[in-house]
Amino acid sequence: MITELGHFALILSFFVATIQMIVPMAGAFLRKPRWMAVAEPAATAQFALVGIAFAALTYAFVTSDFSLQLVYSNSHSAKPMLYKISGVWGNHEGSMLLWCLILALFGAMAAWFGGNLPPSLKARVLSVQAAVGVAFLAFTLFTSNPFLRMAVAPMDGTDLNPLLQDPGLAFHPPFLYLGYVGLSICFSFAVAALIEGRVDAAWARWVRPWTLAAWIFLTIGIALGSWWAYYELGWGGFWFWDPVENASFMPWLFAAALLHSAIVVEKREALKSWTVLLAILAFGFSLIGTFIVRSGVLTSVHAFANDPERGVFILGILVFFTGGALTLFAARANVMEAKGVFGVVSRESALVVNNILLAVSSLVVFVGTIWPLVAEMAFDRKLSVGAPFFDMAFTPFMVVLGLILPVGAMIGWKRGKLDRVVRALVPAFVLAVAVAGLIWAMQTERSLLGPVGVFLGTWLVAGALTDLWSRTGQKREISRLWRLPRAEWGKAVAHAGLGITMLGVAGLTAWDVEDIRVAQPGQPYDVGGFEIELVDVQRVQGPNWFATQGDIIVRKDGAEIARLYPEKRDYPVAKMPTTEAAIDYRIMRDIYLVIGDAQDGGGWVVRTYIKPLANWIWAGCIIMSLGGLLSLTDRRYRVAAGARKSSKLQGVPAE
Repeated sequence: MITELGHFALILSFFVATIQMIVPMAGAFLRKPRWMAVAEPAATAQFALVGIAFAALTYAFVTSDFSLQLVYSNSHSAKPMLYKISGVWGNHEGSMLLWCLILALFGAMAAWFGGNLPPSLKARVLSVQAAVGVAFLAFTLFTSNPFLRMAVAPMDGTDLNPLLQDPGLAFHPPFLYLGYVGLSICFSFAVAALIEGRVDAAWARWVRPWTLAAWIFLTIGIALGSWWAYYELGWGGFWFWDPVENASFMPWLFAAALLHSAIVVEKREALKSWTVLLAILAFGFSLIGTFIVRSGVLTSVHAFANDPERGVFILGILVFFTGGALTLFAARANVMEAKGVFGVVSRESALVVNNILLAVSSLVVFVGTIWPLVAEMAFDRKLSVGAPFFDMAFTPFMVVLGLILPVGAMIGWKRGKLDRVVRALVPAFVLAVAVAGLIWAMQTERSLLGPVGVFLGTWLVAGALTDLWSRTGQKREISRLWRLPRAEWGKAVAHAGLGITMLGVAGLTAWDVEDIRVAQPGQPYDVGGFEIELVDVQRVQGPNWFATQGDIIVRKDGAEIARLYPEKRDYPVAKMPTTEAAIDYRIMRDIYLVIGDAQDGGGWVVRTYIKPLANWIWAGCIIMSLGGLLSLTDRRYRVAAGARKSSKLQGVPAE
């Protein structure tokens, strides 16, 4: 009964979204306030109905209702409750329902918190958002219905993919979708502004908080996915340039560019066309990522392999919305005349360079990701584009970006004084060079990657601190820092977080130590200055798995510093093994152990990795997210749009 209620609610939400798509837009064109007023209750109703459908599907998973085909295919009665719940979105159909829920949530939030928006613009924003909702609700209902019943209910299910039965993957998709789908509201604002024929500073103030929120969620989602790949897949890497990883990384880069570009529109009313284009491309690349993950055209360890018909449907959505928005952008380019004028040496120019670097780097990732498909279709050749290409093509853009960020953050608007900024940053530069030189002196027969990465990371962190210190004035009044707008603090914290992440990437990729050997119980061996001893191997059992578990002692200078228990699990229902690494997490390094198979001559295969600065990668991501959150709490986001609302933006005449 509850399942049928959820199915009915999902169908009803499709019709409500259709009304929300048509009536407010028509009202805005015809200048009918009552028609435009339909948008707000419709957005709330759509969210409530999709929420009911999602709750009903969750109930089916929690209660192990195996009469539902989706539950049978992705759950099992012996599975822990956390993974019964995460199983709701651990599959194609359920994850699409989550997509629709978050899409409706952002539309409802725009209705709830958009009180300062002009009625006509608000109606158009909610109408465009509903149009995206109609497309994805139709996709879900007609090709990916999560509420399909089985003729005969089985006694038990076939279990969820064991790789997804992990806390990191339980929380990774919701955060990722909040970022992915959150960019839809920026897209809706861009299209609505093009239809309305007005892009100004007030519009940028409305767009920035939504972009910032989506970027924060996307940052957390990508970090969780990277952390999961690090500890769960058993190879000790944090990024593999996998198509699914790239699918989330490309929108993140465009969202970062949009965030910085909107600042220029807000402050100087310049870069209007570019900002609108970035809003379209950011969500467009989210749709491209959806196509990559769900069409089956590219393979990945955590992609949804599906039939081509679904891929064609998603491709149609991509072409319609992205192509339609770009066509509208070309037709309405004349209404986005830039007003602000700025010099070559200015913060505006620095933000332009920032935007170009982020956008081009995203396009580089796109080309590398999609090229195997193009080569197979056009030249009938199977190619693989891996980490070497991405490292060589992507890294230079990030190096340049890291170099200019501290300078761009401190230079003045309109016409800046470069010499003053350079003088202020000299101590930060000297510190970065000194640290990089120290690293270069300490390492032997290593690449430049380590020193360069350490230099950039130190430069960004020191530059962010210098930026804050410069705000204390000539008299160095520390109290002035506490009076700074939160957006200024957020900028410095986010830039410092990026620097810390760069330090972690440099450490992990340049100085990691790897050792693979057959370890005999009771016979210690040395790896990277640590003594590793396999004590015992035993068989253990979990709720829905069996495992071979190693008992390994780690010593330093003869003293025991950790006792780790790596596992190799086997899930009998899913008939799939997984590797559960055991990791001793420390600030400056991780010790990462993986147990393998027993050998005929005795002993067990043990892989040992020493991972310097590994945790700095995710600590930096957390700090970046906190910086974004600080900016989001700036009260100017709540009051500025209303304060700048001019007479030409006030309402519409009554009927």
